Amino acid sequence: MKFGVSTFITDQGISPTALGAALEEREFDALFIAEHSHIPVDRKTPYPAGGELPEMYYRTLDPFVALTAIGVVTERLLLGTGIALIPQRDPIIMAKEVASLDLVSGGRVILGVGIGWNREEMMNHGTDPATRGRLTDERLLAMRELWTEEKAEFHGEFVDFDPVFAWPKPVQRPHPPIYVGGGEGAFRRVARLGDAWLALSTSPQEIGPQIERLRALADREVPVAVYAVPDDPEQVEGYGRLGVERLLFYVPTMPERETLEYLDRLVELRARFG
Repeated sequence: MKFGVSTFITDQGISPTALGAALEEREFDALFIAEHSHIPVDRKTPYPAGGELPEMYYRTLDPFVALTAIGVVTERLLLGTGIALIPQRDPIIMAKEVASLDLVSGGRVILGVGIGWNREEMMNHGTDPATRGRLTDERLLAMRELWTEEKAEFHGEFVDFDPVFAWPKPVQRPHPPIYVGGGEGAFRRVARLGDAWLALSTSPQEIGPQIERLRALADREVPVAVYAVPDDPEQVEGYGRLGVERLLFYVPTMPERETLEYLDRLVELRARFG
């Protein structure tokens, strides 16, 4: 089992470069960072975790800018989005951003994707919440064409373009791995378009049966990464028994000194599980 970190990078916490260097120094495998373009003041969509929406949600740095900065100061750390909000992103521009980051980082991108939960946020981008699932699927399919074809074209319900040249192509072939986030509602997307399931940490007892249902639906051994994992030895052990490929410890958004201290505690926890 591999160990990485998931977090929100904001203007109030540790800088991207300091965080990336610290993770590589401590031999973490990957970093996955969250995305929100903005948060509408008059939001009516409830926060999925309940209570007030934490401030970090509307202070996140653009993930591709932050990951590029991190890629410059690291050599091995995998650079992941956890998650990129596909219904809020133009597929042609995003395909270029992902491929460019994969190129300048030497092939270290993992694209974690999802359909989002904040209806007002996606509506500000012109997206109908009711059709965001189909929109996400089309945009992912279109990006695959842009990454893999010399003359790419796509004609769908939401995405439509005649043959185009689009470069650079990703270093990873056929394209960077796509980790599909979400619950069981995303399983068909994982089976059809994903290289792995990016599961939100709840408990090994809950996720174990979900993994079985996903693999039965996909008819293959879908790799699983779990993000926002707490520093709880029992949960780490439980996920290890499930054969989870990668655990992403949740690191709260804090200043540099506090973040480094927290990472050192995670290193000690990780050492207990090899």
